[in-house]
Amino acid sequence: MRSNGVVVFYVLLVILLTMASVQYGLGRLPGDIVVDLGSFYFYVPFTTGLIVALLLGAVFWVFRR
Repeated sequence: MRSNGVVVFYVLLVILLTMASVQYGLGRLPGDIVVDLGSFYFYVPFTTGLIVALLLGAVFWVFRR
């Protein structure tokens, strides 16, 4: 069973890489939620975060073997 520290590290890594990927060009995928009302801008990179989580899971799975 995974310890809580590993799970927290994985979640923080997904968040950090999602933010970095949005800033450097991976953002605005279909499925990302964007609300732009002029003075109010809200962005949730749902699809981008999912892709980052799947890629990290695959990388960790390969290194665990």
